[in-house]
Amino acid sequence: MTICNTSAASIRSEQPLEVQLGQKLMLDFRYFCSQGKSKSCREPMTRLPNQLADVISKYHIGGVILFSENTANTEQIVNLNNQLQHAAKQAQYPHPLFIAIDQEGGRVARINREQATSFTGNMSIGATYPKHGTHYASSVATVIGKELNSLGINVNFAPTVDVNMNADNPVINVRSFSENPDTVAKLGAAQVKAFEQQNVISALKHFPGHGDTHVDSHTGLPRVDHDKHTIWKNDLAPFQAVINTNAPGMIMTAHIQYPELDSSTLANKHGEQMLKPATMSRAIMHDLLRVKLNYQGVVITDALDMAGISDFFDSTSAVIETFKAGVDIALMPIAIRTPDDIKQLDLLLNALTSAVQEGKLNGEEINRSAARINRLKQRHLKNTSNHSSAIAQATLGNPGHRKLEAELALAAITQVKNEQLLPLNAATHQRLHLIMPDMRKCEAMRRALNTFSKAPLQITCNSLQGFDPKVAEQHITSADVVIAAHASPQQSAVEIGGMEDVTRLEKFSLSRKQQPQALLTLLSSAKKQHKPTLFISLRAPYEIKQFAPVSDAVLASYAYNIDVDNDEHVKGPAFTALAKVILGLAPANGALPVTIK
Repeated sequence: MTICNTSAASIRSEQPLEVQLGQKLMLDFRYFCSQGKSKSCREPMTRLPNQLADVISKYHIGGVILFSENTANTEQIVNLNNQLQHAAKQAQYPHPLFIAIDQEGGRVARINREQATSFTGNMSIGATYPKHGTHYASSVATVIGKELNSLGINVNFAPTVDVNMNADNPVINVRSFSENPDTVAKLGAAQVKAFEQQNVISALKHFPGHGDTHVDSHTGLPRVDHDKHTIWKNDLAPFQAVINTNAPGMIMTAHIQYPELDSSTLANKHGEQMLKPATMSRAIMHDLLRVKLNYQGVVITDALDMAGISDFFDSTSAVIETFKAGVDIALMPIAIRTPDDIKQLDLLLNALTSAVQEGKLNGEEINRSAARINRLKQRHLKNTSNHSSAIAQATLGNPGHRKLEAELALAAITQVKNEQLLPLNAATHQRLHLIMPDMRKCEAMRRALNTFSKAPLQITCNSLQGFDPKVAEQHITSADVVIAAHASPQQSAVEIGGMEDVTRLEKFSLSRKQQPQALLTLLSSAKKQHKPTLFISLRAPYEIKQFAPVSDAVLASYAYNIDVDNDEHVKGPAFTALAKVILGLAPANGALPVTIK
């Protein structure tokens, strides 16, 4: 799939400049209000209004990204995507649209989990690698690709091939396959191949690596101070390997500073000199990615409204700097929420045109970039005619896909510690007390245990969200076994949608900070009462080191996906798998993909 430099350079776009520039923008229409103020608009865009259809055709927009607000149900998604493609066909110089989404699986899934198969995520796949190799990476990506393709979605911003080397990483953690670059590379390459075999363009992310950061680029600008040896051995290694073996259609940039890769500076909107973020670094995006790694596909930014960029640059400057660096597509350069916002798009495109005419942007590079985009569309977007909602409904979450989802969840369960507690004898340990992060997880765990237990169980539960310590102590005293679970770190902006959701993270910030200590106190109390205790890590397993000393057994699931079935019952593949392991109906064959010190 990789094309040599000489042939790539010789390919040109014959389209007018305004068409080339429009193709280099990918917009989000997450919300749209026909009137009112942009910042207060929270009306989900589930059907394409005429104003936005005109935006796509008039400005020759190259792509659109969908969020959960745009994906209410299967039939609606198909209809919306058909409308988007129809709008693109009305342009003077028609090109099919990239319709993109973040459907990684696990923590990041934009389509309703009750309808689409979302799986338990990358680190759970990494936990299966020692026993199953790349089997689950390939099969999971195949299913996600089939489901996206049936909906008319042709770009998936996945897989994440960041090597998680930082236990405090707030945004990657279980979105990474492993701390081992070679494992990450093999699993990432398998997913790229599987996605694109389903005609869904894969976007490898986040170049040059977001695995060793303690700052989320949605809320700040991370910096990686690795030396060059570490960068090549760890951060870049998966990207280099995947490019060499199965180059993806796209690579997504990281808003992150790497002084060893580029120590040059530029002036930000505050008049200060700052180290260039990778997204704006020609040394990283062109000299490293294009020349040294010989990647000739399409490079797309991460969302430009993220604080790692928007705190330092206005939207026009951000786009110009990314294009100067050699990036092909600017993702979410401006928010269009009302008809008035369309004027901002007009100003942006005028500014870009002027930048080319004045020599601030290289017109020949813009031309070659547009040609790369067009070439990728010709390869994968040959059939964008009306998709069938009936076919999509038969594809999403079908029994075969759900079976694979359950198999991965079970194959990933990892037993980290067991001092003669597991498997649990339900006949002699009938009174269980659950301590869970919230009541939905409690209900999912309770239902799974009751479903698979051969003996009747009496199950009580406390939620860590505002629980009564006295009541919890009473339940512990009455229990035969205490089962406690926790999930860390807390949700990041990318999980719940993006920058417009960041304020939602703050709602439970104080209680969430208190939860680990509250749980530790309860488990310590259970140990003093000589109650058998099981701790379950529901997300990043680094937290195990904190709870293992007060636990007789420890399991890791790497996920806690919750679904609600037609009978309003709460369930989830990870909880079903945990129940089977706890009750001895299945072994825990997973292996920790990261080191717990």
